[in-house]
Amino acid sequence: MKNDAYIIAAKRTAVIPKGGAFKTLNIHELAAPVIRALLKEANVPSTSINEIILSNAVGGGGNPARPTALAAGLPEHIGGFTIDRQCTGGLDAIWLAAQMVMSGSHNIIIAGGSESASCRPIRMRINHNTGEKIAYDRPIFTGLIDRDPDMIDSVAEIAVSSGISKEAQEAWAINSHKKASNTNFKSEIVNINNQNKDTFTRKLNKKICERAPILKGNISSATTAVDSDAAAFCIVVSEKVAKNFPNAIRIVHGVSSAGVPDTPAFATINSINRILETTKITIESLKVIEIMEAYSAQALIAKNEFKFHEQLINRGGGALARGHPIGASGAILAVRLFHELQKTDGNGLATIAAAGGLGSALILSTVSP
Repeated sequence: MKNDAYIIAAKRTAVIPKGGAFKTLNIHELAAPVIRALLKEANVPSTSINEIILSNAVGGGGNPARPTALAAGLPEHIGGFTIDRQCTGGLDAIWLAAQMVMSGSHNIIIAGGSESASCRPIRMRINHNTGEKIAYDRPIFTGLIDRDPDMIDSVAEIAVSSGISKEAQEAWAINSHKKASNTNFKSEIVNINNQNKDTFTRKLNKKICERAPILKGNISSATTAVDSDAAAFCIVVSEKVAKNFPNAIRIVHGVSSAGVPDTPAFATINSINRILETTKITIESLKVIEIMEAYSAQALIAKNEFKFHEQLINRGGGALARGHPIGASGAILAVRLFHELQKTDGNGLATIAAAGGLGSALILSTVSP
């Protein structure tokens, strides 16, 4: 007998750029208040939680899911576990939780991500010949010397080859900020340190975009999401539990995939193709679409490939208007999708790419199976 998985509640912190109001908060200090708020809103006792899955990308390790569980007041027997799939991790954590519920091993799981770009440790390698300590900013994503580009290098190259102009990218970014400015996020944001809104959202315009520094090719700082601090989580439950929650949204399917290592900007295309093929859900049936905006060009690549209607994409703006808390960004997409589907019946898609050629997608639905 098939056991469907559902999301019954979804919340996040505000997204605050690195060095801002969350600069002193560690991973678990961002995550725990969100989990407590989720449990309170859903009226779910902490003793009923079976597991917590936390995505984190730039922290220092040590399984931050464990201190998060303890700080949130979950029972001490819940160890929690942490995953690292870089940008896709937050979405993958939710799909992993869904699979555990579908298997029948668990009934209620908290899943999502938490990231503190402000508190990320300094990473160093040791030159074993000289003993010199050499700082580095990013790890090895593929292990292939000539096929391990920075994401911005891949996006800049593909933007040019795909004919995505600087002007088109700027227009996308301006619209992202405009949509975010016109959206009320009160139902999804947990107030921490008196922060109840995404502080990076602003009145972006063409003149500001024209003055923005070029980072690579035709990619500018205005069309690139800023490093940020945030946390986002969902409560994933079995069908039996979901029957008590009229606003529950069904998790139809998820995909965690990989493509060509040196073109990670194309990874969302692979994951979208796979999830649509597996579920037999049509593009026309999608009522809400959340695409990660690490870069304007990245979102435009997916939009153009599938001819998505722009009015369905990122209705409340995207990461360009908020920021990119790497390990939490995928979970923020799921939180946004959950809340948008409370207002729109039908199917919703969230998708995100990561360095190394990784791509993930998740489909949620208000439609009964």
